[in-house]
Amino acid sequence: MSTQDHLVVVTYDVSDPKRWRRLYKLMLGYGEWLQLSVFQCRLDRARMAVLEGQVAEIIQNGEDHVLMLDLGPADTLRPNVRSLGKSFQAVRRQSVIV
Repeated sequence: MSTQDHLVVVTYDVSDPKRWRRLYKLMLGYGEWLQLSVFQCRLDRARMAVLEGQVAEIIQNGEDHVLMLDLGPADTLRPNVRSLGKSFQAVRRQSVIV
């Protein structure tokens, strides 16, 4: 990844409810919740590294599974999403005031 933001889909399967809640709360600070245990994030290289470190501190290797799918540059990527069942609303880029 370069210094530009990439669109990253993070999905996880965590066996312990306490660890699952900790990971869910962590992910709320990084991206948009899409559905149970799935988040869409805009991350540059530095934020991705920080997120990976924080996730590693929460999960148990051998019990839990986290996938971080880097889909490519967020500003030029136009994902083709197929949604079955409930309707899907794409996450729109918005300014965040900190």
